Amino acid sequence: MSRRVVITGMGAVTPIGNNVEDFWANVKKGTVGIGPITKFDSTAYKAHLAAELKDFDVTEYGIDKKAARRMEDFSKYAVVAAKEALEQSGLDMEKEDPYMVGCCVGCGIGSLQCVQTNYTKLLEKGPNRVAPLMIPMLISNMAAGNISIQFGLKGKNINVVTACATGTHCIGEAYRSIQYGEADVMVAGGAESAITEIGVAGFTGLNALNTTEDVKRASIPFDVERGGFVMGEGAGILVLEELEHAKARGAEIFAELIGYGASADAHHVTAPIEDGSGDAKAIEFAIRDAGIEPEDIDYINAHGTSTHMNDAFETKAIKLAMGDAAYKCKVNSTKSMVGHLLGAAGGVEAITCVKSINENYVHANVGLLNQDPECDLDCPKEAVETEVNVALSNSLGFGGHNAVLIFKRFEN
Repeated sequence: MSRRVVITGMGAVTPIGNNVEDFWANVKKGTVGIGPITKFDSTAYKAHLAAELKDFDVTEYGIDKKAARRMEDFSKYAVVAAKEALEQSGLDMEKEDPYMVGCCVGCGIGSLQCVQTNYTKLLEKGPNRVAPLMIPMLISNMAAGNISIQFGLKGKNINVVTACATGTHCIGEAYRSIQYGEADVMVAGGAESAITEIGVAGFTGLNALNTTEDVKRASIPFDVERGGFVMGEGAGILVLEELEHAKARGAEIFAELIGYGASADAHHVTAPIEDGSGDAKAIEFAIRDAGIEPEDIDYINAHGTSTHMNDAFETKAIKLAMGDAAYKCKVNSTKSMVGHLLGAAGGVEAITCVKSINENYVHANVGLLNQDPECDLDCPKEAVETEVNVALSNSLGFGGHNAVLIFKRFEN
């Protein structure tokens, strides 16, 4: 019989708060973290808005300055969020077998900044001026690598890279690692920092980004006037722990992770399959894994990117997987406030699910004015206080990757 897995710590770095407390307070206020791009001059670009972090300084979190200089931003975000999560968990590594404490934290893209900067050096000054640490700084696995180095985690250390499903897959695979006895504790989630010239140009070339100048109407999942997503950045990290291990050390338990499902559309490099069948199967797998019925789900944190195809096809997927029960639960998208955090989205949205269970609270789909008839689920325009015992988090990634997590209120 597989082992039960609980959440004992959470950490977040987001466009509306650089820790979980501030993030959640702003979620409840309906704060929109979107504004004009400040990281570069976007005058010549079609998209001028992004959801950037505010007042983030890695040195304020006790991270060694020399180590920080060897990290790109996505690694810094991951390390800071992991530090918060580990501190909240109360895990004392001096009392743990470090080889049973692992890490599965991913990044969807890695550091485009590092590639861009060093390619410019290569062209202007020649190959000998490329930074010696360019490769270990830019590769996506360094989020997990730097976390393990900073906190002495010597157990299983991996990262799953599935574009915008990265964070969710990482949490799911960490969950499996604990279930099957490969680890007692896993630090899991995602991080991303891709708001760069080449990043914005690339997503704009796909017609994926909203080009509006109105920050209140830029990321509006399920709205008939939605016109693309807004790039965000940050990190979301959970400490997952085997139940008996958590109880033995007296850890506070915030929720239980009870289900994980994954599938592929096998359809297109960017577009989800139109009938929603791939994502629907991942939802079905997660429900089966959790040992529950669709009717047991109170709340869905949707992928909800604010693109026409995603929101419409995701709605189809939820209805295909859940039948009439799809209309009986609340559905929202945290991206209406923080934009699309790409590889970090699943981590931050998992935290949102846990907090929603803890507080029996479902946040508003901020900015939703005219709900698309194609997106006909219960998508609240205002926050709702309602009993949330079971929450589902859904993620889709370029390449047809689908990943689903199911969280439950903890009961002995």
